[in-house]
Amino acid sequence: MRGLTHRAVDETAHLPQGSTSNHARTRLALLETAVRRLAARESQVLSVDELPTPTGGPASLADGMALALHRYLTHHPQLLICRYELALEATRRPELRTFCDETARQFREPLTALLQAAGSPTPERHTLSLVAWTEGIMFSCVAGSFHTSTPTLPDLRTGYTELLNAMLSPSLTSPSNPGNSSPSDA
Repeated sequence: MRGLTHRAVDETAHLPQGSTSNHARTRLALLETAVRRLAARESQVLSVDELPTPTGGPASLADGMALALHRYLTHHPQLLICRYELALEATRRPELRTFCDETARQFREPLTALLQAAGSPTPERHTLSLVAWTEGIMFSCVAGSFHTSTPTLPDLRTGYTELLNAMLSPSLTSPSNPGNSSPSDA
């Protein structure tokens, strides 16, 4: 993050010195601009016609999510590294954290809506589970212990299918299912 300066952006973008500081006067404004640009680039990983729809059920959702994740891991690992750098910076700057959270909402809310339309009884909780699983795979494969091995598209599809089938199966999510009882219920 120390390398992200107004001067460095000007040099990298081949702009006259001072151009970036005219657009983003403060360090916070520069970081917010980076978050906005990252979100714009991340939204282009899948084209509109490749986005999953709830009408296709868990298989359609799994296909779309696996395709996006596989593209991130194989073609856009620099976006993920940028995401982690900005996320870590946001832990030190509450004003950036707020901005990052608002920006992330544009990805999280459509996923929650997809899960709800697909029949999730608890779409917010299921969104958290899917996002956590996805981010765990991303970190492991880009910066963690699996950085030398990227899962195949079929492997990712299988993982998402397993998660989504468990989330969207009425028998597994029903409160009357004995397998869902807590230890205190026994």
